[in-house]
Amino acid sequence: MEEKIVGSLHFTPNDSLLQWSKWQLLDSVLPTGGFAHSFGLEAAIQARVVSGPEDLRTFVIHILENTGSLLLPFVYTLNTSPNVETWYKLDKILDATLTNEVGRKASISQGSALLRVAAAVFQEVPYFKTMRDMSLASGAVRFHHAPIFGIVCGLLGFNAETSQKAYMFITMRDVVSAATRLNLVGPLCAAVLQHQIAASAEELSKKWMNRPVEEACQTSPLLDTVQGCHGYLFSKLFCS
Repeated sequence: MEEKIVGSLHFTPNDSLLQWSKWQLLDSVLPTGGFAHSFGLEAAIQARVVSGPEDLRTFVIHILENTGSLLLPFVYTLNTSPNVETWYKLDKILDATLTNEVGRKASISQGSALLRVAAAVFQEVPYFKTMRDMSLASGAVRFHHAPIFGIVCGLLGFNAETSQKAYMFITMRDVVSAATRLNLVGPLCAAVLQHQIAASAEELSKKWMNRPVEEACQTSPLLDTVQGCHGYLFSKLFCS
């Protein structure tokens, strides 16, 4: 089955449409479930790790550092080698690497939603639907988000740099959006903060870009621990 799936991977992106696909993939309207997750921010607020805009700025930067060090290698590898064998292997590695259950479930939920949306929206790449159908039938993967994001970007023709920066961007966007809905900052303040953090996001992207999966690591274990406490919250707005 896997050989059949790999053999069906024939897609040459149309340059005139590539930019439109790129914008749509990053559009918050795309129903991938990212806004159902706060990346541990809700738990951090209730634990009083984050209590204001300055704390939020520090929190987002640490989240981006963690994302770059741990997840960009998976995005990069699948972007440059978007095939089923590599996906299955890296999905299992990431599943074993994610130590907190809340973060692991969030990754699976978002990844599964992204592949479902890609199969429905980007029909010019039939490989998305074939890959999803075969994988659901086999039960061989957990559908973690970072590897699937790398595959989607790779098959849509995004280069490695764009794909990795896009992953950092959606992470920053979703955390800042969560902060707005948790009433930590207002919409205008959130927009200003996101723009200010962009310089740090660029530096962190360059720092962790184009690394092999063997170098993936956690840089902020405290944030991972705080996110793991989300399941114990009595009252919560987000899934993670």
